[in-house]
Amino acid sequence: MNQLEQLKQYTTVVADTGDFQAIQQYTPRDATTNPSLILKAVQKDEYKPLLEKAVRDNLDASTGEVIDHLLVAFGKQILRVIPGRVSTEIDAALSFNTTASVAKGRELIKLYEKNGIERERVLIKMASTWEGIRAAEILEKEGIHTNMTLLFSLPQAIACAEAGAKLISPFVGRIYDWYKKNTGIEYEGAEDPGVQSVKRIYNYYRKFGYSTEVMGASFRNVGQILELAGCDLLTISPDLLQKLADTNAPVERKLSSDSGKSAAIGKIAVDEATFRFMMNEDAMATEKTAEGIRAFVADTGKLKQIISGMR
Repeated sequence: MNQLEQLKQYTTVVADTGDFQAIQQYTPRDATTNPSLILKAVQKDEYKPLLEKAVRDNLDASTGEVIDHLLVAFGKQILRVIPGRVSTEIDAALSFNTTASVAKGRELIKLYEKNGIERERVLIKMASTWEGIRAAEILEKEGIHTNMTLLFSLPQAIACAEAGAKLISPFVGRIYDWYKKNTGIEYEGAEDPGVQSVKRIYNYYRKFGYSTEVMGASFRNVGQILELAGCDLLTISPDLLQKLADTNAPVERKLSSDSGKSAAIGKIAVDEATFRFMMNEDAMATEKTAEGIRAFVADTGKLKQIISGMR
């Protein structure tokens, strides 16, 4: 049994790509997309028809509305090849606007339902800013489930769980990148700061009985993935899925509910003031959250330029 199949015994495997042909190859349960992945996908010949149709069918719509239709078109195709859920991200430019984030989440779900997709199969992705977390709280009460992304710290994770978010996506690789750049150390295995961050969050959730699912994301190597075997979900890029499928080395479970419940962790009360102060004190989390939002806004801008050039 290869490592991918072994990993699936402990963890729900999610494909981190907009390429639904690649998704089909690795039979994950769920799939996630983001603006960068969609931008990459629409530049491939096999996916250009989806973009062309979204533009053609919405000639009087704004570029932002065309993107919404494109995201749903990708999501609909992905849901044809997976049994579970797809995550669709709202415009990162709304990351500090609770009202607009809620409105966009509702619009995307309405589009999915218009296309015959029930809301239970869709997760609305939003950045784990204080405003994004408040939007998630509102949407969850309406039965619109959320995936909180660009998450780099325990206070972000706690605030998401307190808000009732369905799922969080702590970013392993980007945390690793920051520490490697700032220390010059190439961390491996259990010493990896990104791995340690997800383990801390997972154990905190288990210790205090939160139902929010933890999905490790943004991996740089197979070692990071294997150190988190047993996490609720792991979203993995096609190249790393292939590496897991290419080896039969044993996979050991690293995380479990029992180990989490016995973890020596104290409870932290996270209101808005505490959240903002703890984020301010965490240079890595502050920098990587801001950097991620800027990057997604930039890629959405590139997608808008492509659409404008087609009209």
